[in-house]
Amino acid sequence: MSGGHGAVDSSNKKVALLISVLALFLALGETLAKSAQTDALGANVESANQWAYFQARTIRGTVLKTAGEQIALEPNASPEAVKKQIEEWAKTMARWDSDPASGDGRKELAAKAKAAEAKRDLSLARYHHYELGSAAFQIGIVLASAQVITGIAALAFAGGALGIAGIGMLAIGLFAPHAIHLF
Repeated sequence: MSGGHGAVDSSNKKVALLISVLALFLALGETLAKSAQTDALGANVESANQWAYFQARTIRGTVLKTAGEQIALEPNASPEAVKKQIEEWAKTMARWDSDPASGDGRKELAAKAKAAEAKRDLSLARYHHYELGSAAFQIGIVLASAQVITGIAALAFAGGALGIAGIGMLAIGLFAPHAIHLF
């Protein structure tokens, strides 16, 4: 303080404003990061569910195929009945392999799982950029705060530069999360 009671150095006002802006962007970055993290977790669960259903369909198909082979080897089985049963099971296995109407065929399940994986990967890429941006804002706040105490103007400039870098990381996370691979 200088100039008496209540007067604040104008450079400290500028640093306080810088700190406020950095804090604002820090809050934005943390909100975006949390949202991306939640999306990634949800998409990961969705992918795991789709792959589990895919595996269940595969196991069921294998059981039917084995049953068809076994029934054909039964010595007392009627050839017509065996043929009819094997044809019914073949239709069921074909439906389990691909069923566009219900979306529950193995091909459709694999496509859903891969789409969920892509969403997860995009959200994780965004999350990492948002977290780096948030770290830049936090360090910028610390440096700008240290300028108030020490009076070293370079600290405020470094804090502002980190703020710009943080904004850049948020923008990359938002618009081009796969442009830079950091993790």
